[in-house]
Amino acid sequence: MSTAYFGELCVIGMKGCEDFVNQVDFYLRRERQTEQSFLSKVDCPRFGTGEGKGVIHDSMRGKDVFIVCDVFNYGVTYTMYGQTVPMSPDDHFADLKRVIGAIAGKARRITVITPMLYEGRQHRRSSRESLDCAWSLQELIAMGVTNIITFDAHDARVQNAIPLHGFDSIRTTYQMIKAITRTVPDIELDRDHTMIISPDEGAMDRCMYYSSVLGLDIGMFYKRRDYTVVVNGRNPIVAHEYLGNDVSGKDVIVVDDMISSGDSVIDIAYQLKEKGAKRIFVFSAFGLFCNGLSVFDNAFEKGLISKVFTTNLIYRSPELLGREWYKEVNMCKYVAYLIETINRDVTISELLDPVGRIHKLMDKIAEEKKNNSK
Repeated sequence: MSTAYFGELCVIGMKGCEDFVNQVDFYLRRERQTEQSFLSKVDCPRFGTGEGKGVIHDSMRGKDVFIVCDVFNYGVTYTMYGQTVPMSPDDHFADLKRVIGAIAGKARRITVITPMLYEGRQHRRSSRESLDCAWSLQELIAMGVTNIITFDAHDARVQNAIPLHGFDSIRTTYQMIKAITRTVPDIELDRDHTMIISPDEGAMDRCMYYSSVLGLDIGMFYKRRDYTVVVNGRNPIVAHEYLGNDVSGKDVIVVDDMISSGDSVIDIAYQLKEKGAKRIFVFSAFGLFCNGLSVFDNAFEKGLISKVFTTNLIYRSPELLGREWYKEVNMCKYVAYLIETINRDVTISELLDPVGRIHKLMDKIAEEKKNNSK
């Protein structure tokens, strides 16, 4: 690997990302064997009206800047007209632009790491409506951002909005597989004992990837929606129809990019149990849990779901972290590797394609089981 750096490294964590970037900084310092932090402090103070501004406390001139922004961190609040207001995705995105504006073109390069893509679910037009994700990407590029990095994008084709600039949607596959093998050591990831299930047609791509690299059978649920009604911005699901092989007696892994209300995955888990599934695990890069945790508490008590795996790429409430059915998948070390590699201005292809690491992990697990059986 090249030892030359594109520019002096600078990592900025937006509000709510402090713990995450502190861990990333730890791995960066360990990689470079230095005690010097790569973090730069920024503030986005608010006036009493709720208006804000971006303030940078270090010089950005000539630096290779990486800005980490979790636009879904509702745990961050501010005061407006004497009221405490949780920050919305719009608020976080506005603060991100404020910080980029405060850099004022002095940085040598700016990379934005927005783990869950802002407005990622609004990636295409189905009626007279705005294309928020596309124009937000174009807005960042117009402000001088060179690269945009996200994880498990709802639909990565939104990158077509900025075809001449860097956009990477990174899979969390390896980290999820590693987490379940450590958390559930008796799981057997082979065709006879485990299946991958897609909760809808939109998730088939990522499910096919799991199926391919692990050699597992795959099944899919088809969502029947009522397109005459709109509830909470979407057409309600009337029923889930299963397409696939028999799941009887098998462990099942349901894979999706996000958990919003959780209603769909619970309904799917109920149907899979009705079909004889043994244990049900859920892989989701982003656990939003917009309607609270009670629906998963009830599902766990009834034995519908054994474990839910989500990453620490976005905010997780203290209540979620304390749940028996929840397992956090830490991505800080991986993000540090990405930043280190990009700062050296070399290819990240090996980091983007985890097939080799997955096969090494499975070979290691097989060898350990073989030794333990002797």
